[in-house]
Amino acid sequence: MANKTDGFTATEKTIKTGLRASFLFVLLCGVLPSCAPDPDERAWSHQGRVMGTGFYIELVPPEGHHVAAELGGVVDAELERINALMSTYLPDSEISRFNRAAVHSPFTVSEDFCYLTRLSRDIHASTEGAFNPAVGPLVELWGFGAAHDEGQIPAAEEISGLVKTLDFAALDIQCTSDGAGEISKHAALALDFSAIAKGYAADRIAALLAGRGYRNYLVEIGGELVVAGVNRTGLPWRIAVEKPALMQGGIQRILAVTGGGVATSGDYRNYFEQDGVRYSHTIDPRSGWPVRHNLASVTVIADSAAKADALATAIMVLGAEQGQAYAERQKLAAYFLVQQDTGFEEKYTSAMEPYLAASQPGGQ
Repeated sequence: MANKTDGFTATEKTIKTGLRASFLFVLLCGVLPSCAPDPDERAWSHQGRVMGTGFYIELVPPEGHHVAAELGGVVDAELERINALMSTYLPDSEISRFNRAAVHSPFTVSEDFCYLTRLSRDIHASTEGAFNPAVGPLVELWGFGAAHDEGQIPAAEEISGLVKTLDFAALDIQCTSDGAGEISKHAALALDFSAIAKGYAADRIAALLAGRGYRNYLVEIGGELVVAGVNRTGLPWRIAVEKPALMQGGIQRILAVTGGGVATSGDYRNYFEQDGVRYSHTIDPRSGWPVRHNLASVTVIADSAAKADALATAIMVLGAEQGQAYAERQKLAAYFLVQQDTGFEEKYTSAMEPYLAASQPGGQ
């Protein structure tokens, strides 16, 4: 599972939301980033910081509708609630308490925690372990975690020994009809939902907006996106995939999306080199070693941002060939940038084609 990396592209009329952005950015008013939105337009926006990153929300309410003044506060409260459940930096968060819980001892969990654990289990199984929320100790071992103690290659014995302790399948998940329930771990696992929690938070805010009757909105948290309907100009939301570059790049492709979650995982900024060998921040939880393939980034569109977030991470571990084969089998919309000697080659699944065609001049 990849450890989410920093990176952002600043373009005129581009949403800039902080350090832990992904490799996507949003064009606020159609295909051309130079267009200037009318200040009298009725779009409502709200932004701030949560989960160590930035968030941005844009809402296009119905004609004549007044957005309630308290909506921003309601959004903030929901984001803080999710952060209080999922942050490994908070000692009293639900996930921190679960990580400290004794083996074989049932732990009562919330609906949110049960949902994310079950979704993670499904993606872990379908990707044959390429996605694993228990990978955190490996990320720390390689120096890509919170300590950022990079540059030292761990001993092979230490790596293989740690891999044996990361069996995410060693969980007994019992959720009730209302979503809450109990989870027992049969090994001393410590979970980290960093590769799925921001997507889930975006999903929850989207559900909040939809529950209030809104149909046209964008929710972005740390680069993970949920969109619905159309933007302020009546066009599908324009999501730009960043051109791979060590520093901020330009636009590689524009996706036109009217519904679903969008996430990108990239592997061209966060790494270290030793003795002429490059060691990526993307750690394969099955082997314990950084990946050595030429997939630079993958963008996934799914029915939720949580799924897109986790699947992009898993495909980044699988690499271009295995990742594309997996995405085709799963009928996923996936867009790949693959490093070649002459530059970056674009590849994409058949399910991604409509989003690419609609984003071009003359498209939808």
